[in-house]
Amino acid sequence: MGPERKDVIVGGIEAGGTKFVCAVGRGPEDVCKPQNRVEFHTGDDPPSLIREVIDWFKEKERLGPLFAIGIAAFGPVDLDSSSPNYGRISSTCPKKTWRNTDLVGPIRKAFGNIPVGFDTDVNGAGLGEFFWGRASKLDDFVYITIGTGIGGGGMAGGQLLHGLVHPEMGHMRLPRITGDRFVGGCQYHQDCWEGLCSGKAMEQRTGTRAEQLPRDHVAWAYETQYIGFAIANIICMLSPRRVILGGSVRKAGLLGEHDFFKLVRVHVREVLSSYLVSSSLLGDGLNEYIVPPLLGDDAGVCGAIALGQCAIT
Repeated sequence: MGPERKDVIVGGIEAGGTKFVCAVGRGPEDVCKPQNRVEFHTGDDPPSLIREVIDWFKEKERLGPLFAIGIAAFGPVDLDSSSPNYGRISSTCPKKTWRNTDLVGPIRKAFGNIPVGFDTDVNGAGLGEFFWGRASKLDDFVYITIGTGIGGGGMAGGQLLHGLVHPEMGHMRLPRITGDRFVGGCQYHQDCWEGLCSGKAMEQRTGTRAEQLPRDHVAWAYETQYIGFAIANIICMLSPRRVILGGSVRKAGLLGEHDFFKLVRVHVREVLSSYLVSSSLLGDGLNEYIVPPLLGDDAGVCGAIALGQCAIT
């Protein structure tokens, strides 16, 4: 991405399963200003929400043109630009009414075919961290979000992770912990990682939202150990130089983010069992290897801005 692209105003849409966060600007300093952003509840009426989003950007255009818009969306999504379904959400798990919803088409139509960048929410958040956060100067890293669902993205060799479709790390299968009788909450795979550890799964497991669980609740032991299994798998498969763990669940409510990450790192170390030799995986190295996003909850919308900037040719 050339530096000149940072000097134009673009729009960003973080299309999440719980809320849509929209912003205009050049990067984090603009995104954090209240007048440059808005949030909409995702809800179950895609056409109505998309109209609200378009109307908000149209209002912002009165202050100056948008040169591109980036969309970082929950999925699965169709990222194949040659596909007739490009730009659509496909078989989404948490939000059934959003299946086959076209996100890119209405935006292009409303804004005169300006460049539109489109990717998964986790790749978008990873790109935001690459531009302005904890993945700066790293060509190989993974970004994971644990919220309404679980997703993973990132970069390999300086390129965002794509392929046949896109990574769906949240649906990897994990060994079950002895004594854990929770059947899992994923409608496709039941006890995959998302089915065991997403915010929705935590509530199904306990009857209580994750942020309200006592710090000594057994669910946190299950949660952090399963996350340890999953991150260890990712490390063995992709060998990222850093793992950034975002999403609402990582804040861990009454347990607290610090202790949550401490437990996750302990479990990752236990699973890897000193097999991989790297200073990042030994001793205190994990403290800088498995980390929360520097951009915090704005990683996704900043990443959407970055997708818009990258769409400008």
